Amino acid sequence: MVARVRGPARPQAAAATAVGAFRKPFMETLRLGHPDLGFGLGLRNVHFDHILSRRPQVDWFEIISENFMDSRGRPRYVLDQIAEIYPVVMHGVSLSIGSTDPLDRDYLAKLKSLAAATRAKWVSDHLCWTGVASLNSHDLLPMPLTEESLRHVAGRVRTVQDVLERPFVFENPSTYAGFTGSTMTEWEFLARLADESGCGLLLDVNNVYVSSVNHDYDPETYLDAIPPERVVQIHLAGHTDCDTHLIDTHDRPVRDRVWELYRRAIDRCGPVSTLLEWDASIPSFPELHAELLKAKTVLGEDPCASSGAASRSDAASEPVAPHPLHHAAALVE
Repeated sequence: MVARVRGPARPQAAAATAVGAFRKPFMETLRLGHPDLGFGLGLRNVHFDHILSRRPQVDWFEIISENFMDSRGRPRYVLDQIAEIYPVVMHGVSLSIGSTDPLDRDYLAKLKSLAAATRAKWVSDHLCWTGVASLNSHDLLPMPLTEESLRHVAGRVRTVQDVLERPFVFENPSTYAGFTGSTMTEWEFLARLADESGCGLLLDVNNVYVSSVNHDYDPETYLDAIPPERVVQIHLAGHTDCDTHLIDTHDRPVRDRVWELYRRAIDRCGPVSTLLEWDASIPSFPELHAELLKAKTVLGEDPCASSGAASRSDAASEPVAPHPLHHAAALVE
C-alpha cells in the first residue's frame, strides 16, 4: 500500500473562523462518527489514467456503487488502486428505498461486499423510488411526503442498516413534480427520517436550489430546517436553466446562487465533506479540480492549502461508525 503524504491537520479553531460560527456539539458528534474528509470528486473512468499517473491533490473520491458492484475488469482494478491511496465513499442510485417492492437482498449483499473491499467511509443513496413490480425506471422518482410514507421508509432504512451493519446516508433528490396528497415538506420529512431511523443525510445544495425553483419555495428555509448534526456530506453540481424550470444536469460549473447556499450550509453545519459532481460533458481533470477548489475560495480558505483530511493509511485504521440503536423504533405498517 502506498501512503499518501498529506499536510498538517486543519486546526478546529481556524476552520471555525473560516466557515463561520457553529455550535460546538455538532463538531463533537462528528456526524454519526464520520470525519470531515475535505473536498472530493466523483470518480469517472475518463480520469482513471490521470489519477493513477499523477496522484492529484484531491482529498477523497466518491464512486457510483452500481458501476463497480459486478465489475471484475479494469474499472474494479483501478478502484482497488485508488482505494489504497485515497479515502472512498460509495453513492448509489438503485436502492429504491421508497418503493413498495421488497428490498433487494442480493443488491444489499453486493453493496456490503463492495463497502468492505474499498473500506468505504460511508454508503449513500437517494430518498426516492426507482420502480415498482420489479420494473426499473432508471430515474429517481419523488416520494409522497406523508406520515404513512415516512413510517414505510423509516422501517426500510432500519432494515438496510441492519443488513449493512452501519448507518446509511440519504440524499435529497432534485424533483420536478410532487404529490397533491403530501402533508409535510421535504425538509421536514428528511429531518424526521434521520431522527426515527438513525440515518445520516447527504445535503445536495444544488438539488435544494433546483427543487426550490421548480416548486416555488425558499431554499434558505430548507437549509435552516435540516439538522446539521446529521449532515455527513454535501454535494455541489451544475444545473440547466430551462426558463420555466431547472434540471439537475451535472454538466456545467456550479451556479453563483448555489455557491451562496453552500456558504450558508457550511455556516450552519461547520466543515462537512464536500463533493463536486460532474457526469456529462466531463472536462479534463485539471478543469474539474479547479472547479472543486472554488469551494475553498467561497469559504475564505486558501485553495492551494491542504484541507487536512485523513490520509489513506490513517483512514484505513479508523473504525466504522457504530450501528445506531434503533431497534425500539416503530415498525413499518
